[in-house]
Amino acid sequence: MFSYSVIIPAYNEEVLLADTIAEVRRGMVDLLPLSGEMIVVDNNSVDRTPEIAIASGARVVFEPINQISRARNAGAREAKGKYLFFVDADTIVPRSLLKKSLNFMIEGDVGAGGSTLCFDSKLPVGSSEHFFAKFWNLISRSFRMAAGSFIFCRREAFQSIGGFSEKVFAGEEIFLSMALKRWCRKSGYVFRILNCNPVVTSSRKLFWHSKTRLFSVILLPMVFPFFLRSKRCCSFWYARPDVKGRK
Repeated sequence: MFSYSVIIPAYNEEVLLADTIAEVRRGMVDLLPLSGEMIVVDNNSVDRTPEIAIASGARVVFEPINQISRARNAGAREAKGKYLFFVDADTIVPRSLLKKSLNFMIEGDVGAGGSTLCFDSKLPVGSSEHFFAKFWNLISRSFRMAAGSFIFCRREAFQSIGGFSEKVFAGEEIFLSMALKRWCRKSGYVFRILNCNPVVTSSRKLFWHSKTRLFSVILLPMVFPFFLRSKRCCSFWYARPDVKGRK
């Protein structure tokens, strides 16, 4: 067993994955002497994602069905840590955030949680990126909903609620957050959204999609949750234009 496990689902992430892994590695050094592991779930990629993960020292798990919740659950099944972290492959997790969230679970009454977010510096000219980030962060903190880019929880909590719902193709972090909050209330823990050091996530979707589309995918899970059962309706999270990484 390890003290903690960092699980990174990845589908065709050869451009951004190495940076994500490198920053997590630096954060893991700060957590010594606690033992930890990093698992990258190759979600049926057709690029160099698994090779990059192996070269970076991560353990690679293969999930053949291209579904975000399945990839997250596949990594959790292989994880041997007492505490679980789920990090998106296009997200940089500040070392201090990783350490603080783990310490909250080990030393305090926190059972699970997430973090606010911000976009990286490579942004479209004239974009409303700060508004989108503030809009989501307001929802996240007000309703205590963890963004999929960074989620942490106790292993027993994750197992007790059955992990991420595989009935949906997106928004699985919303359903997980609700289930974890119920578990925390019953078990005497709290669910926290940390705002000390926001994770830095890729701005690439701001290039790819209109503002209307971006707003719709934020509101979709809360207004029309049944749409999330259709992969076609969730194409925002799976289909990509013919570009790689950030512009």
